[in-house]
Amino acid sequence: MPSTASESERRWAERWRRRWDRQQERYLPTRDERFDAILDALDRAVASPPGTVASRKSRPFRFVDLGCGTGALSERILNRFPRAVGVGVDFDPVLMKIGRVALGSVGGRFRWVDADLRRTGWVASLPHGRMDAAVSTTALHWLTAFELRRLYGALARRLRPGGVFVNGDHMEYPSSARRLKRWARANRGIDRAVFSGPGESWRAWWTAVLADPRVAAEAASRAKRVPRHHEDVPPVDLRAHTRMLRGAGFREVGTTWSRWENRVLVAVR
Repeated sequence: MPSTASESERRWAERWRRRWDRQQERYLPTRDERFDAILDALDRAVASPPGTVASRKSRPFRFVDLGCGTGALSERILNRFPRAVGVGVDFDPVLMKIGRVALGSVGGRFRWVDADLRRTGWVASLPHGRMDAAVSTTALHWLTAFELRRLYGALARRLRPGGVFVNGDHMEYPSSARRLKRWARANRGIDRAVFSGPGESWRAWWTAVLADPRVAAEAASRAKRVPRHHEDVPPVDLRAHTRMLRGAGFREVGTTWSRWENRVLVAVR
């Protein structure tokens, strides 16, 4: 796709991005809180000068956004940290087109990469050298435990010592925590009933966007690339995420923010 889009194209893409954001907020009322927690972790880990409190005068750093979608997280990172540069990796051609057209390269600070995180070759699409940070939000639950273990190993090799992986996603309590799991399910139901209200569902958004002739080619490609929904993927619980990250070579792993099973997990290389 050309790097420059017309104003009408950008307006078209931005309308779809706004609809996507509203739809996501129905299922995740604390979405902005989780974004803020991810940004705060980056501020502390790679953006603020060593030995100081978090600072708006940030240091330069390089990050990769795994499963970047329309670029909601990357846009927030680039806005908060004006010296950061990033790469967004995704395999969904529809979301990538909307993001590319709406955001572009953000003044040369951001690059979009079409690659499948379930395969080993995606790492070759990153810039040469070590990255300072890897981030993700509401994306990696699409991966199986085997695919996640392989991904974490690749990340550990590409992050510099002291670099961080920050993942905001749904990570369940282990099966042994039966009551906690039951309470977490009940709380998700309360959140959606109280905060979400009426609005467009995930399936309704996809039905609408796939009918838009401007993404006809991308929709056809997506049908071949994404044959399954992530509900078919067995969930990976918090204990397994932690174990796999430590096994990949991350020295410290812990939750920095949570609302029951909605978490921000940080791993230090």
